[in-house]
Amino acid sequence: MSQHFRFDASRSLTALEQDSTIIAVIEMSQTKWLVAALVPGVERQPLKKFDAHEETLLKLLHRWRHEAGQAGRNIKRIVVAFEAGRDGFWLARWLRARDIEVYVIHPTSIAVSREHRRAKTDRLDTELLMRVFLGWLRGERRHCSMAAIPTIEEEDARRPNRERQNLVTEQTRIINQMKAIFTLCVPKT
Repeated sequence: MSQHFRFDASRSLTALEQDSTIIAVIEMSQTKWLVAALVPGVERQPLKKFDAHEETLLKLLHRWRHEAGQAGRNIKRIVVAFEAGRDGFWLARWLRARDIEVYVIHPTSIAVSREHRRAKTDRLDTELLMRVFLGWLRGERRHCSMAAIPTIEEEDARRPNRERQNLVTEQTRIINQMKAIFTLCVPKT
């Protein structure tokens, strides 16, 4: 699917019609995905955890579309968001190829209260993602910003720089750790 639409990282430029849109967010880990959704016509807010597998995710989205249809809602749009992470953008490209509108949230753009430590659970993370994604979809500024989804070629071209930066960071960490150890081992005179 070639999606030719205007893109603004800070807010959605497409009007949100919540009665005909399934909105889903994914909290991703290495082996599990937790998906929270707002499904028109369905009272409960679905929350589903499963092994990280794209086909399972697609089936779940289509099941929710069917449930909304049974509740008398005609779904015209399915939008999905998740935070950018080490997994890259493959899932976004895969979903777009299957006519799912998908966005990747810059993790540093999500405002988190600094006043007190917040509990960190996947469920709370999906609630936060849903709040900021809804604000973004409504066109409200300062909720979060989205990353442009690169092509496979663009992502591959960035890989050597990222790997080099990771190695430099690791080297600096090891050198600092060694200096700290040597400082502790040198007798004071």
